[in-house]
Amino acid sequence: MKRSQIKNLMLIAFSAAFVLSCTDLEIEGTDSIISTDSGTQFSGVADVEGSLDNIYNGINRLGDQANYFALQEVATDEALVPTRGTDWGDNGIWRTLHNHTWDPAHQFVLNTWNNWNQTVFQASEVADPLSNGSAEQVAQAKFVRAFAMWIVMDNWGQVPFRQPNEGPEIDPTVLTRTEALDFILTDLDDAIAGLPTVAAMDMDNLQRGTKASARFLKARVLLNAHIYNGSGTPDSGDMNEVISLVDAIAADGFALQDGYFDIFTEAADTETIWWIPTGVGNRIWNGMHYNINSPDNEGGGWNGFTTLAEFYDLFEGDPNSNTVGSGQEERRGFVPDASNADETNLGIGYGFLIGQQFNEDGTKLKTRPGQDLVFTRDFPGLVGNGEATGIRTIKYHPVNGGFTAHELVFRYADAHLMKAEAMLRSGGDATAMVNELRTLRDAAPLGSVSEQNLIDERGRELYVEFVRRTDLIRFGQFTKDWQFKDAAAIGDENRNLYPIPSNAILSNPNLVQNPGY
Repeated sequence: MKRSQIKNLMLIAFSAAFVLSCTDLEIEGTDSIISTDSGTQFSGVADVEGSLDNIYNGINRLGDQANYFALQEVATDEALVPTRGTDWGDNGIWRTLHNHTWDPAHQFVLNTWNNWNQTVFQASEVADPLSNGSAEQVAQAKFVRAFAMWIVMDNWGQVPFRQPNEGPEIDPTVLTRTEALDFILTDLDDAIAGLPTVAAMDMDNLQRGTKASARFLKARVLLNAHIYNGSGTPDSGDMNEVISLVDAIAADGFALQDGYFDIFTEAADTETIWWIPTGVGNRIWNGMHYNINSPDNEGGGWNGFTTLAEFYDLFEGDPNSNTVGSGQEERRGFVPDASNADETNLGIGYGFLIGQQFNEDGTKLKTRPGQDLVFTRDFPGLVGNGEATGIRTIKYHPVNGGFTAHELVFRYADAHLMKAEAMLRSGGDATAMVNELRTLRDAAPLGSVSEQNLIDERGRELYVEFVRRTDLIRFGQFTKDWQFKDAAAIGDENRNLYPIPSNAILSNPNLVQNPGY
């Protein structure tokens, strides 16, 4: 067999493990009732460490381009997946997220609900005293349970919960959002007490929970607590604790790092707080054109995901060009042209790709029909698109490996901005902290910082990092107008929560459908 054929088969096998293509929406069906074997009394997990391995392997699903990632990103102003002819149509599953017309039968809503409720239950089994785990193992289980329960609580506002010793004949109780908030915070306090201190840049030991990652998650939960408990007003005590938690993370050596796109490689850095060994191919190829290639993806990109021009315009620089010298800040990246496309970048840009695209040898890339490949700002709509409509985004670059198993979940710049926001929300001035980050990213300092400045800064720093929906809700902007959003959804606060999947309500009568669905 030829070497190229072997490489292609390896790529196909690897891709199958981590990639959900635009036309193959393979579903793993479970629901909110997770049962032990019928007639078997729970007596503890036999292999605690093996169970933890299994749970953490499950978290690698974050590398998916659908499900949780889609709920957090495609449902915002940051990403959309326009239909191109018949490609990326998928019965409207992507379009309904972006224009906020989803319903309780939406497959990504169901999958995400099932996946993370299952993780909650699996972690509860490990944390149960009958499993006799070590203090650190129990702390790991509680960290993962808090993370999974936070995802459910953040997206649906209620959490079904089953004790490990409850049989399938018992309907899971349902925690209200406030009850889930308290449960999560208690788990995180226990996790912080029992997890190891791991210093920044110790990459091998940052794949699991640490004191820093548990503190990061607690800071994120507290920053949103006024949304979760319904008060609508941030509590000054919560904001002060966010500041203290971020300071404790910094004390472990985590810090802002120069070289924005270097952070998204496998190299050690002071930014990474928690990363997972899942392939980053979805973050690269789902937006790249079919004719863009790299050494380990000879089949080209999948030409789906794009961003809105209004989001791109949050960044400094020429709105119609992102070539080197277009007056852009570092985070907007650049598009190589004939003068600087080479083996160091494969002719593929960083950040936001707009305008003419090039090959590694500096020649112009073409569409499949043979026209120059020029990515455009504008779309005819969510349907009826050609191959080149839409600005593409790329943070994980194929020059570092098209399917490298290294994706960030928590990083310090997010913590830094959480501290700045907590300062602002408790009556302080966040200007110096925000400008510290902006200066590092080659962006002009701001004269002062408002809430709008902060949500914009979080967008610029953290795009496609799973946080945009949660951020927009906290700043009261998830229901605002953006291009292609359905008019009836604008201002509809019910859309701040996803619907409980129809299957889940049928299987657990303790669940009550969220308002508006």
